[in-house]
Amino acid sequence: MTRRGALAIAAVAAVAGVAPVSGGAAPEERRAANDCLDEAVRDELGLRCPDLRMRPPFGLDRDRTAGGVKILRAANSIDSIGDGPAELKGKRTGKLSMEAKQRISTERKRRLSYRTGAKLAFKSVPGQGRYWKFRDAARFELWELDRDGDRVRRVETGPKQVYCLRDLEHTNPKLQGSPDRRVFPSCSQDPGRGAVTLGTSVGWSDVYPATYHQNWIELDHLRAGGCYAYVHIADPRNGIFELDEDNNEASTVVYLTRGGNYKPGRCGGVHDETLAPAQTAGDTQVPGSSGGYGRKG
Repeated sequence: MTRRGALAIAAVAAVAGVAPVSGGAAPEERRAANDCLDEAVRDELGLRCPDLRMRPPFGLDRDRTAGGVKILRAANSIDSIGDGPAELKGKRTGKLSMEAKQRISTERKRRLSYRTGAKLAFKSVPGQGRYWKFRDAARFELWELDRDGDRVRRVETGPKQVYCLRDLEHTNPKLQGSPDRRVFPSCSQDPGRGAVTLGTSVGWSDVYPATYHQNWIELDHLRAGGCYAYVHIADPRNGIFELDEDNNEASTVVYLTRGGNYKPGRCGGVHDETLAPAQTAGDTQVPGSSGGYGRKG
């Protein structure tokens, strides 16, 4: 091993709470640097880092809240496409809360533990019960666009921010290292658990339909009709260290009236210029641009 490699391992031990190779007591833990973004350190340690990618919002559907506010629902998918799984190990810190450390696999079949600031919560889902979930796993935003597709202002932030992280759909089975079977199942509903593990394996996705609780943006603060970017962001607070932190955001461009009505298919040719072309789409490019205000609970 090179001297630089030894220094890298010592550094990761100091910040991640991993005992140094030479032995001895583990040092005091603190928030780690993101070694996944440092190619040299990543190679020296043999890290198999995760990479989360958010798909553009799909399954768009108009609806109203129980209080009558117009909303635009959308399905979302957090895809795990990196070299290793996105894995969090939570330890109880309160009645409804846990602090979590990220575990990153290595080529030497070790797992290093990083303090990233990630937190878990015992989240209530109406009609289903409570689950241990990852706080700030995602964020929904609505941005007003100008005629050139540049973002003018953020109009709204959606209520859904807490996710299970699980192996739900095997969306990219051909990715290297993608397991044939689920490694991370549904999240625990046991309020007495002192520790839980959440994660999404390589090639798997955590997907929520448009009808799921809080999968919406409210449309009651629009100052003008026009094209808007409906934005989904995975891991906005970087509670999971990744190979690429620039592909966590995706958007679908939609036309909304000042009164909060969604009009499908009216923003052809307008793109969200904030993002790379692969990260944004028009509502005619994603499945499910539909009509009618229904009641979905």
